[in-house]
Amino acid sequence: MALENILILAAASLLWAATFRNHGRTWFMLIASVVVIFWLQPALPIRGADFFTPLATLVLVVLTWFITAADETRKQRKNIIILLVVAGVVLLLNLARFLPADFQLFTASRPPQLETTLLIFLVTGLTLLALSRLTRFSASFLTVGLVLTIGLFLALKVPALTYWTAYFLRSLSGQNVYASRITDFAWLGFSYVAFRLIHTIRDKQSGRFPSVDVGEFITYVIFFPAFTAGPIDRLERFIKDLRAPFAGLNLEAFYFAGQRLLIGLFKKFVIADALALIALNDTNATQVTSAFWMWVIVYAYTFQIYFDFSGYTDIALGIAQLLGIKLPENFASPYLKPNLTQFWNNWHMTLTQWFRAYFFNPITRWLRSWQKPMSMPMMILLTQVATMVLIGFWHGVTWNFTLWGLWHGLGLFIHNRWNDATKTKAAAWATTPTKQAILHISGILLTFHYMAIGWIFFALSSPAISWQVILKLFGVN
Repeated sequence: MALENILILAAASLLWAATFRNHGRTWFMLIASVVVIFWLQPALPIRGADFFTPLATLVLVVLTWFITAADETRKQRKNIIILLVVAGVVLLLNLARFLPADFQLFTASRPPQLETTLLIFLVTGLTLLALSRLTRFSASFLTVGLVLTIGLFLALKVPALTYWTAYFLRSLSGQNVYASRITDFAWLGFSYVAFRLIHTIRDKQSGRFPSVDVGEFITYVIFFPAFTAGPIDRLERFIKDLRAPFAGLNLEAFYFAGQRLLIGLFKKFVIADALALIALNDTNATQVTSAFWMWVIVYAYTFQIYFDFSGYTDIALGIAQLLGIKLPENFASPYLKPNLTQFWNNWHMTLTQWFRAYFFNPITRWLRSWQKPMSMPMMILLTQVATMVLIGFWHGVTWNFTLWGLWHGLGLFIHNRWNDATKTKAAAWATTPTKQAILHISGILLTFHYMAIGWIFFALSSPAISWQVILKLFGVN
């Protein structure tokens, strides 16, 4: 989000909380979240795509709620009212196509023909009507929803699939298909949307899905403070805050929200943006020749990505607090941790917890259930490497993100083995505060530099450039 977007959202949230308090709070968060996903979607070369991708988000969210909600919850009359309100908001945004260009405030470009939007509403409505005849959904419906969500995710993350998606959408819109590029199509916020949808589908499959109406579910999935950069909240936790009475902002809550917001703005738009001027990228990676300056730009990127990401998290927590929603923390001084395991327990914590709950723990239990289970070291290696490679794929299915995942998966495994082999000797040696401090500080320095080198794969576009940078760091040209 740009600075003006953040300030407008913060001001609107503060004004609502101060003026109306609990009156219409859930409606405000729902409608604001629907508007924001259209407002923040950037303009795209494909005609109408910047309007239809947010609309597709809403359709996918509603369909996911429909197949996961209990039958008695789906039949509540208020769900029809909520869906009509959401559809009305989208139609109002679509009707802005008839206004002059200067009044296109909430969409990146002029909205598409109204008939197309109405057709999408009609198809969605008929689909819901057909599904409503079922009193319960079999496991196959949930599996299809899971596969569809993962498939859409891959279409956005695998460059070849993204290209063919852009090719297909250009053909639908009557544009030149030979001008297709992987940058033609971007679905803002879908990475976080996908994780929330997968979380709810998996919880439904395991019998842990709470009863929520469609408005609560939409608000949870696209909650505007956390829509673009997280954190990844859990539905059951979010609903408790959403349903709790909100008497308005007291001094303590206002102080917390304002403090987090200001800290986040300073991190992102002062520190991170300043570091971005010298941080590692494809251009300066090939231009810098000395080891000293290469370390400088690698350090700059290491801190830039932290202040950028944690700054956005602080902003999200601050704005959410203005509305009485306490989003989970996402960072806890990760660069001051003495080993890689603690680093990942304190960096993007909600993402780490998500993968632990929905991938690492299930696959570990599955491997242990084998009649002839593999050895514990091999199991740890497989699960940690697979988890970190998947986290890399979450950012993009490329060779560099694969190497980044392998780097951290192997690092976690090596730390696990090293810790088991040396913890007794380390405890016997570190018997004084000085020795304990030496052990702790050396762990911090080693972990920090391991992370810094790992960010090279994250920041650059190809393994070849990454390898050149690593060689230059150690004086090899």
